[in-house]
Amino acid sequence: MNTLHACLKMIRIAAHMFRGLATVTFVFSKLSQTQKEQRIQSWARSLLSYSAIQCELIDQPTLTTPSLLAANHVSWLDVYVILAICPCRFVAKSEVRQWPLIGSLAASIGTLFVVRQSPRDAVRVVHKMTEHLRQGDTLAIFPEGTTSNGLQVLPFHANLFQAAISADVPVQAVALQYQDATTQRTSLAPCYIDDDTLLGAIWRTLTAPPLRVKVSFAPSTSALGRDRRRLASDVRESIVKLL
Repeated sequence: MNTLHACLKMIRIAAHMFRGLATVTFVFSKLSQTQKEQRIQSWARSLLSYSAIQCELIDQPTLTTPSLLAANHVSWLDVYVILAICPCRFVAKSEVRQWPLIGSLAASIGTLFVVRQSPRDAVRVVHKMTEHLRQGDTLAIFPEGTTSNGLQVLPFHANLFQAAISADVPVQAVALQYQDATTQRTSLAPCYIDDDTLLGAIWRTLTAPPLRVKVSFAPSTSALGRDRRRLASDVRESIVKLL
């Protein structure tokens, strides 16, 4: 019965993603930026619902626009959790662009892709981020550069924080915690780490008991007077405290 329910959820999620791709392809050109953001937020919330993920917002984000969000990275769900709460543009590893459906959706909503192994490409992306921040966009990054099991926060890569310094915008730390919705114990089901495949991580999530993701926001912090390494370290410490 659990497998049957998971199959039904998988079908609903796939159909939802196809609908999302059709929307960004054929409808978005006719919408204002505010309407696009509303559609994306509604779509992300529906995806979490289809995945049986409850979203608990611990603190209301004190977002100013523009700003840079920095979150710990645990799951393939992280992007949709953040999108369900606040409109933003993500920076993602270039490999995401090749993921079936997810990659096309990410590209369609303006995700900036970076080749992690290329310092030159990181510089290019930082320049693009700075431009978007100066134009009033909110951007979101996962500074660990990879996913963890959610039980600790990996060291942060500082390069992308330079965009916040160059654009003189605030940074807000975001902490994500996945739990069993009944026991409130940390759940490893949504994790996407080590030798996991994307399909395997999705299937494990869908076959798990109902899950809850707790989302905590630290107060916005100014980049003024700090270099990117100090800023990255301070933001990481804020996330550790939230967790």
